[in-house]
Amino acid sequence: MLETSLEGPATPSAALELLLEGNKRFISGNRLHPHQDADRRTALAPAQRPFAVLFGCSDSRLAAEIIFDRGLGDLFVVRTAGHVVGPEVLGSIEYGIAVLDTPLIAVLGHDSCGAIAATLAAIEQGITPAGFMRDVVERVMLSVLPVRDQAAEDPDVAVEEHVRYTVDMLAHRSSVIAERLADGRCGVVGLSYRLAEGSVRRVGGFGV
Repeated sequence: MLETSLEGPATPSAALELLLEGNKRFISGNRLHPHQDADRRTALAPAQRPFAVLFGCSDSRLAAEIIFDRGLGDLFVVRTAGHVVGPEVLGSIEYGIAVLDTPLIAVLGHDSCGAIAATLAAIEQGITPAGFMRDVVERVMLSVLPVRDQAAEDPDVAVEEHVRYTVDMLAHRSSVIAERLADGRCGVVGLSYRLAEGSVRRVGGFGV
C-alpha cells in the first residue's frame, strides 16, 4: 500500500518496504508518481520528514526518486561518485538520522560503475587518475582490494563488496548511527541496482 502520510513509516523495515514497492512499480512501468503535486509541495514548506536517507552513486542513471517511484519530501538524498564517504557526506547522513529522525539509510550501488572500473584499472595498471578523481579511486580501493582477483573476472563482485563496505562503515564508524541502530530507531541496508533491468536487490545490512 502506498504511504500517503506526511510523517511516513516509523520503522526501518516499513521504510525499506516502501522503497522496494516503489522499485517494483518502476520496473513494471506502473508508476504512481506520488507526492509530486502542488498540495504536497505546500504541505512540506514548513518542514520535512523523509522516510529514508538514500546514499548513492552520482551516476546520472541512478535518480533515486525515479527508480523508487517517490516524490517531494520522501527521500533525503546524498550522492557522490562511487558513494565514497567523507566528512561532509557523513555529516549529511547523520543530519538525516539525528535531526530529521529518518528510520532508514539505504546505500545504493550499481553495475557498470565508473568509479569501480577506474579502481580496478588502477589496481591492474598501477596508475591512478589525475586530480581529485584520485581521491575517489583511493577510497574505493579499500573495499575492492580484498576481492580484486574475483573482480577481475566479474566486476559486479567489486560493486557489491563496495556496497557492503560502505554499509559497514556507516554502521560502525558513526556514533550517531550506531546509537540509533542499537536502540532500533534506524536501519542501514545495502542495495545493488541493475541498470538495464531497473531492479534493486539487497546486499547486506544492519537493523532491518
